[in-house]
Amino acid sequence: MQPFFRRTWAQIDLDAVRDNYEYIRRQLADTCHLMAVVKADAYGHCVQYIAKLYDELGVQWFAVSNLEEALQLRRMGLSQRILILSYTPPEAVEALAAHDITTAVVSLEHAEALSSRAAACGVQLTVHLKVDTGMARVGMRDTADIIAAARLPHLTAEGIFTHFATADTEDEAFVRAQFAAFQAHVAQAAAAGVRFRLHHCCNSAATLRYPDMHLDMVRPGIILYGCMPDGSVDPHLRPALSLKTVVSQVKTVAAGESVSYGRTFKTSQPMQLATVPIGYADGYSRLFSNRAAMLVAGKRAPVVGRVCMDQTVLDVSGIDRVTAGDTVTVFGEGLPVEELATTIGTISYELLCLIGKRVPRVFLQNGDIVGVHDVIAE
Repeated sequence: MQPFFRRTWAQIDLDAVRDNYEYIRRQLADTCHLMAVVKADAYGHCVQYIAKLYDELGVQWFAVSNLEEALQLRRMGLSQRILILSYTPPEAVEALAAHDITTAVVSLEHAEALSSRAAACGVQLTVHLKVDTGMARVGMRDTADIIAAARLPHLTAEGIFTHFATADTEDEAFVRAQFAAFQAHVAQAAAAGVRFRLHHCCNSAATLRYPDMHLDMVRPGIILYGCMPDGSVDPHLRPALSLKTVVSQVKTVAAGESVSYGRTFKTSQPMQLATVPIGYADGYSRLFSNRAAMLVAGKRAPVVGRVCMDQTVLDVSGIDRVTAGDTVTVFGEGLPVEELATTIGTISYELLCLIGKRVPRVFLQNGDIVGVHDVIAE
């Protein structure tokens, strides 16, 4: 197994990922497919390991954001069905067909362009039609467009889907309005003789909150990795990723000294400071300057001064025997990523996805290291 250098690393518990998957699977009917969303490098968890684990667990569908992510799964030797959730340019039709990749259709114009390209290439393209029921991003709004797209000669419209805007909030009325609109489109299309094999609406929040909307398939993402979309805590889910770093130096500074760029923090009394080798180039936002904390010896050590590209300074006054090489938790057990996200007005998704490529991912099973993915070392 490849070793890793203990500077800053993301520690991923594969047992937690497995437990989360199995818990979500138990919430579904046997006839309901689970489409594992692995876009954005499996939400920063490293798709090379995560997708292979889902393969072992029997996942039959993956969801990604774009063709490049889909082709990455194919290069890994995975044969599951793959859905690209948004727009794919018509120029990619040959690649889609050659690698058995399904794409969303976001408009009638998009469908026509895909069908025309498929005809020129001599292929039949499998697609899922995206319906905009209130998100106002991509998708068709008119049933007539849905019917026309489904009838195009070189497209096989296997599925139809929508996406909820407020499933992770208290606005249940809007979720139900979106679901009703989706069902109305499906019913009107069926009345015109257009039917689909797969219907799916539920993202992570809806998968847990609205079992009556599971239909043929659900698309969990963030909950597979142990986080709730609304920042709450579900005792059945286990966060899989912890971000770690180490103390590189400890020093005592006098009262009245300034810390880091811009002198935004000045000591009011003698303080013990610890520098850790993590910064915004690793995905630790500069917005955490003078606002966040890390765990040192199980105790919270505030960030003082500005977060730098590669280093951050902590106030470890009152924490005994802090020395160079001590492990520091940036977020993880005792300091949830959701809390850190709230500090700067964002969500856990963003912090997980921001973790830089130079941060190695270290994988654990039964508490033991079973693999390391280090982009720089490759």
